[in-house]
Amino acid sequence: MRWGWRWLWPKAAKAPADDEQRWVVVDVESSGLDPAHDRLLAIGAVALRWDRAPSRPPRMWLDAADSFEAKIGQPVGAARPDRANILIHGIGVGAQRRGQPAAQVLRDFNVWAGASPRLGYHVGFDRLMLDAACRQTLGRAAAARWLDIEALAAVARPDVKARSLDEWLAHFGIVNAARHDALADAQASAELMLCLGPALQREKATTWADCRRLAARRRWLTV
Repeated sequence: MRWGWRWLWPKAAKAPADDEQRWVVVDVESSGLDPAHDRLLAIGAVALRWDRAPSRPPRMWLDAADSFEAKIGQPVGAARPDRANILIHGIGVGAQRRGQPAAQVLRDFNVWAGASPRLGYHVGFDRLMLDAACRQTLGRAAAARWLDIEALAAVARPDVKARSLDEWLAHFGIVNAARHDALADAQASAELMLCLGPALQREKATTWADCRRLAARRRWLTV
C-alpha cells in the first residue's frame, strides 16, 4: 500500500474544497453488485495531477507513483466467496482471508485521498460500496466530491459510440492487462481521462466545476 505524507483523516462533515492540482481515480472490487449486502474486497486508486502553468493551457498527467492499493480481509463467518465472482476479480478465498482489516484500509484510503476530488468509470457503484463500508466500519462516510468518467466521456466525445469501459479503452488503444484488478482498472480509467484531455480543452472544461457541469449534460443525451 502506498500513500503520501498525510496522517489525519479530515474531520469536517461537509465536502472539502476542490483540489485543482490533484484528482484521484478510484476503482473497487466487491463480493457482488448489491452495496446493501455485498462486501468490499479491494480498493485501487491513482492520482491525476494538473499542470496549470500560466504560460500554457492546463494539462493532466498520471502520477503512477501516487497510488493506493489494498485488499480487505473478510470477517470470520462471512459467506464463502462465490466461485463465479472470484473468476471475475481473481481475489481467491485465501487472498480474501489474508487481507488487511477493513477499518485500517478505509482510514488509510481516506487519508491518502484527502481533499482530492474522486473520479471513476461508472463510479456511482464504487461510491456506494465505499460509503457503505465506511459507515459500517468507521461510523460515517468520508466527505468527498465525485465525478463519473463515463458521463464526461459521453459528452466530450459524442462521436465515439462506446458504452462500456472496455469499448472506450479499445477505441483509444489503452491496454489493461489485468481487467477487474482494482488498481489496474483505476489506472486504465485515468489513462482514459488523459485521452479525453483534448476534448475537455475544446469544451473549456479544465477545472473540477467545469467538468461537473459538462458531465451533467449526460442526462440529455440519447442512449
